[in-house]
Formats: sequence, structure tokens, C-alpha cells
Amino acid sequence: MKSLISCLALTLAVSFSGLSQADNLPNLKGRTIVAVTENAYTPLNFADPATGKGIGWEYDAMNEIARRLNAKVDWQLSSWDTMIQAVKQGQYDIGMDGITINAERAKQIQFSDPYMTSQQFMLVRADETRFDDAKSFAANKNLRFGAQAGTTNFYVAVYDVLDGNENNPRITLLDTFGTSVQALKSGDVDCVLMDSTSARGYMGANPGKFKIVGGPLGSEDFGFILTPGSDLLKPVNAAIKSMKADGTMEALNKKWFFDYNQTK
Repeated sequence: MKSLISCLALTLAVSFSGLSQADNLPNLKGRTIVAVTENAYTPLNFADPATGKGIGWEYDAMNEIARRLNAKVDWQLSSWDTMIQAVKQGQYDIGMDGITINAERAKQIQFSDPYMTSQQFMLVRADETRFDDAKSFAANKNLRFGAQAGTTNFYVAVYDVLDGNENNPRITLLDTFGTSVQALKSGDVDCVLMDSTSARGYMGANPGKFKIVGGPLGSEDFGFILTPGSDLLKPVNAAIKSMKADGTMEALNKKWFFDYNQTK
């Protein structure tokens, strides 16, 4: 295991050390890519508590994609509820926010190849004893979910755990994943559904505060979103493929899901 970790760390260091465009990939000749995220989805994208600067898995991945393609990134911020429409209209070239690839969204924008596959779990407070899976949560009508409207996790809560009523009063709608987790931490809600990658990030950043109960509630692929017809699609997919092949994606997973400590 130690040798594997050392190898991954070396891969990350080597991958990020070069300044030139990667071999055998499209050359964008210094083009600026306008990228947008939310800064509210630990550990994929969030504000560094020490500096306020945007950091996370998606920041590192997008910056590395640009490096390999000989491009620059102009980072912008947007709320989740306007992001897809803004990318569709060409306000931004590419968007990311742990966005699940699905057919409905694909009617509006185009997705890159998946850069991550994740399963959804129930994140609860570490001292929670009233339920231990989706069935026991649904059976106790006093328990409440925290969720963002329009997200995959909202729909899983509605249709896979509760009764299919999108106006169910047991769901408290919140603006971001960060505020959902804060509401869980303070006791305003009893459970937040999120993909395993983000759940690991919040658990790592808040030792002893949260735990996962029950089994996975399905899996989802994450992809970058691009303006329909964008000529960036093939270059971005080529860069993603190369990063999977040389271990960079796994190195990023280790950095953000296991090594990063937000409390430092």
C-alpha cells in the first residue's frame, strides 16, 4: 500500500510539474477557457477557509486539462440553479459542480466523458441512532432531509427514499451543499444525501462530526458541461483520457478525498 501511495504521489508531482503542452494531445495555442463552478461542493470545489481562494478536485483537474492542452483557465463563479443555462447560452465555455450526467440535462448542454463515478449515501450526524438505512428513515415521519432543488440527491430523496412527492414537507430546500451540511451539523435536518466522494470530503474536514449509514442508493457519473457544439469537447475528452491513463485522476482522488484536512 505504501508503495502504491508513493507512486500516486510521484505521478501527481510529475504530471503537474511540466509547463508545456502534453504530447499527443490537441494544442489550443494559449486559448483562454472560461470555466465556471460554485465553490460550495467540498472537496470538488470550495473556498479555502484560510485564503478564500477557490480550490478542490475540479479546480486541479481543470487546470491540468488546460496545461495539457496549452490553454489558460479564466475561473468564474455561478450559483447552481443558473449554471446549466449560462453554459448553454455560451456565457461560460465549461462548467463543473459534481454534475451528474443524465439524459434530461444532455438535452440542454453537452457533457464531457465521465471524469468520476460515484455512489450516493446518507450522511448523518455521528451520534445519530434513530435510523440506520433508507427504510428506517422513511418510516419515521419526524425525520427531515436537507437538499438542493433540482439536484440528483434531491430526486433520490424524493423518489427512492420518500413517497415521490416533490413538495414533501420532510425535505428542507437549501441553497448549496455546504449549507445543507451545516444544517445537518446544527440539527436543523437529520440527513443529507450526497455522492460518496463529497461525503468523504465532509467527513475528512469534520472529524468525528458525521458518519454514513446504510448502503449506496445508486451510482452516478460526473461530467463537465460544455456549450452545445463546442469545439472544446474533443480536446477535453482527450485530456481526461490521458489523465486516467497516467494515474493523475487517482492521485487527485488521494489528495482531496484522503489527504486534505480542512481544519489545518
